[in-house]
Amino acid sequence: MAPAPIRLLLVDDQPLIRTALRLLAAETPDLHVVGEAADGAAAVALAEETRPDVVLMDVRMPGTDGIEATRLITAGTGGARVLVLTTFDDDENVYGALRAGASGFLVKDMDLDDILGAVRVVAGGDALIAPAVTGRLIAAFAERPQHPAPAPRPLPEAVTDREREVLTLVGRGLSNAEIAGELFISPATAKAHVARLLTRLAARDRIHLVILAYEFGLVAPGAWPRPPERP
Repeated sequence: MAPAPIRLLLVDDQPLIRTALRLLAAETPDLHVVGEAADGAAAVALAEETRPDVVLMDVRMPGTDGIEATRLITAGTGGARVLVLTTFDDDENVYGALRAGASGFLVKDMDLDDILGAVRVVAGGDALIAPAVTGRLIAAFAERPQHPAPAPRPLPEAVTDREREVLTLVGRGLSNAEIAGELFISPATAKAHVARLLTRLAARDRIHLVILAYEFGLVAPGAWPRPPERP
C-alpha cells in the first residue's frame, strides 16, 4: 500500500510562483497541495484548518510576514514543518525565520523540481538549506550595521567539553564522519554526541545546532563552508 501523499501548503504573495508549484505538484503522486495563501495571516489560518505536513513559506509578504507566520505555525500542535523561500540578496530575515522554527530555507532561483525535492526531505524529518548559502547568509546578517551580532550566550553547564568540540564542528558545517576524523572518534560516537546535543540544547535539528553554535560564540560568521548535513 502506497504511503499517503505529503500534504503541502503554498504561501507566497506572487500568484505565478504558487501556480507553478501547484501545477508541478499536481503531476507528482507523492505530493498534494492542500491550500494556498498570499500572506502570513492567511497561512496560519490555513495551516490550522488543513493540517499540512510541510509549509512552503515566503518571507517578504504584506501584513503578517513569513517569520511571524513560521513562529505561529511551528508553535501549533499540528506538527507542520516550514521551508522558507528567500531571495538571498535582501532576505537577512531568514535567520530570524530559522530561529522561529523553520526546518530550512530555499532560494527562489532553484529549479522547481529541486524545491519539491526539498519538500520531501523536510517531510521525512530532516533539515535542509540551499547549498552555499548558510555561511553567507548568517555572515551578512551579523555584519549589517542595522543588525549587529548579539553578544554570545553562555554555553549551558550541562554541555561537556567533548560536546562543545562537537558543537563547534557542527557549526562549521562538518558531517558526522568528518567530525569523527577531526576528533579521532568513530562516526557512531560522533552521531551519538550530536544526538545528545540535540536533546541537551532542545534543538529542533542540525540547522538549529548551527545557529546555537553561532549564538554561543563557538564559530564566527563565515565559518560555514557548506550547508549542515543531516544528523
